[in-house]
Amino acid sequence: MNIIGRDLIMQRWCVIQHELVPELKQECGALTPKLEKLVHILDWVRIEEWTVHAWQGIGRKPHDRSALANAFVAKAVLGLATTRALIERLAMDRSLKRLCGFSMTKVVPDEATFSRAFAEFAQAKLAERVHEALVKDHLGGALIGHISRDGTAIEAREKPAKKMRVPTPPKSKKPRRSRKERIEVVAPKVNRIGQQRTQTLPEMLRDLPSVCDRGTKCNAQGYKNSWNGYKLHIDTADCGVPVSAVITSASVHDSQAAVPLATMTAARVTNLYDVMDAAYCSKQLHEHSRSLGHVPLIDHNARGGPKEEFEPADAVRYKERTVAERSNARLKDEFGGRNIRVRGPDKVMSHLMFGLLVLTADQLMRLFE
Repeated sequence: MNIIGRDLIMQRWCVIQHELVPELKQECGALTPKLEKLVHILDWVRIEEWTVHAWQGIGRKPHDRSALANAFVAKAVLGLATTRALIERLAMDRSLKRLCGFSMTKVVPDEATFSRAFAEFAQAKLAERVHEALVKDHLGGALIGHISRDGTAIEAREKPAKKMRVPTPPKSKKPRRSRKERIEVVAPKVNRIGQQRTQTLPEMLRDLPSVCDRGTKCNAQGYKNSWNGYKLHIDTADCGVPVSAVITSASVHDSQAAVPLATMTAARVTNLYDVMDAAYCSKQLHEHSRSLGHVPLIDHNARGGPKEEFEPADAVRYKERTVAERSNARLKDEFGGRNIRVRGPDKVMSHLMFGLLVLTADQLMRLFE
């Protein structure tokens, strides 16, 4: 059964709008626009189907993980900055408590329970797996025109990791080389992008630094901004749906995450053009994009020389890259991208992926409505 066809999606929409929402209003009272939006987001995401119930009947029965997962989705939808604010909202809002799936006769779990559950979700990459399935189900069979690739700064409340200093060996007098050795051609070193093109996706992701450190990036006006934390690299379709995402240390250059992102995106959707700014200007990235069957549209980085301009038709297509900026802005302004209260790359990525999951569902709702 094709549950993602447009007719069936509209049927689900009508059932929720005309049957479920009125029933919830009779049971819990009037629903705010945000709560009505949460109803539709939860129906699209269906994160409870991905939670694992690992209780074996020994010891105290844990709290329902599906309800806790729904609560973290609600946290992103409602724009709540902290888990404590989420718990307070659940305690006084019967409608929200009912929508998340908590028992109406029991108290809301405490903050420590939410923290343990979030750590489990981060370790199992729950939000990442749900997001991947959502993209594949609704966009896997479609032809995407443009994929816009960009990185955005993520500020974190933790100290940058100390860089390990490699001790320099004492200088020793080198023996005089022969004429044959002096004219010998030294093989060029392979950079990270070249290594990534011969690696598998897990090897690429393990090779990318992901600890908290300090980064610097030029904004849209050309000014440099510095921050402590991480950098989130996102591939966004021209319909505004985030297709894939990778988190790295803040000091990692945008181009270092291009090959892993392209590999992840190619496994999920089919697109024609790869649109990137001048930070990705590299011959290797051009070649990698063409090897995937895509047309690279990368702004030329002059590096002190003459700048190569786009052809008129390509210049028009390059304007599609603004969708990446809008996606980054919505993640930070609406879905918790600026409210990082956890530490460590796994937990930070899980927090951001809950926001990206809600952003993806919201864009798909607009796309199919």
